[in-house]
Amino acid sequence: MDPKTPTDDVKEEVVEGRTFTPLRNLFLVDVLADHTSRIVFLWAGFTLLLGMVVYHWLEGWSYLDALYFSVVSLATVGYGDLTPTTPTAKIFTIFYLFNGIVILLSVFDRIRAVRAKRLEKIAASRKES
Repeated sequence: MDPKTPTDDVKEEVVEGRTFTPLRNLFLVDVLADHTSRIVFLWAGFTLLLGMVVYHWLEGWSYLDALYFSVVSLATVGYGDLTPTTPTAKIFTIFYLFNGIVILLSVFDRIRAVRAKRLEKIAASRKES
């Protein structure tokens, strides 16, 4: 057996006629390439930009801090190092977080749909051969 080289993980591997691309799957390249999935990612990007602008305006945070808080909140992590202090920002955060949960569910659904479609194509090609 040859020792594993550092680039083995990034190479495509073909086994039994199937191509495995671990990094493309990890970074959701297949989902981003799907035209029906792009709207979900645009929605997520718009929501992050909206959160960044609103928190900068309501809380006086820098744009970087506001973007950081938006990403951490939408990802449902919530470290707690930044918290909204004004009543308006707290109300906005409630609706913002509900929107973030829906975005996450939509992304997970698009991953499921794209990968299920790919598996159906593989199964169909195996039946033909």
